[in-house]
Amino acid sequence: MVPEDWTDVERIYAQGIDDGEATFETTTPTWEVFHAGKLPYARLVALDDAGRIVGWAAASAVSGRPVYSGVVEHSVYIDRDARGGGIGRALLDAFIQAAEDAGVWTIQSSVFPENAASLRVHEKAGFRVVGRRERIARSGVGPHAGRWRDTVVIERRSDRNGVD
Repeated sequence: MVPEDWTDVERIYAQGIDDGEATFETTTPTWEVFHAGKLPYARLVALDDAGRIVGWAAASAVSGRPVYSGVVEHSVYIDRDARGGGIGRALLDAFIQAAEDAGVWTIQSSVFPENAASLRVHEKAGFRVVGRRERIARSGVGPHAGRWRDTVVIERRSDRNGVD
């Protein structure tokens, strides 16, 4: 992912916000804010056969403390017209590889329990459920606006980093 990809990345991010099943965010950030909040490695875009961006993945540090340097929280977003075709799994697999190449030992995320497709693809990629946060926040937009939402906390441990 490079700055020139931002128009498409932001469009896909906005779809996730509008659909109400991907994030508590209510608006997309600017490229500058997004760039500042994401780690420099494992920022990926997925392209369709025509070369159009149809998905993206990126991660943030969970903490600035050195002991957590190998723990990241990731996001994967797929264009709504490209969902269900295996792009999410391919992008997630590429993200996992890039994160592990960078020394990450734990990838985590919080997923709405209603987002069954995301939970399934993550499970198939080796993620496990580690908990559920009940009524953690209210949705701001989309079909769940104003409602308290739960999230399912998932993680994937590397089998090559942090195993000593």
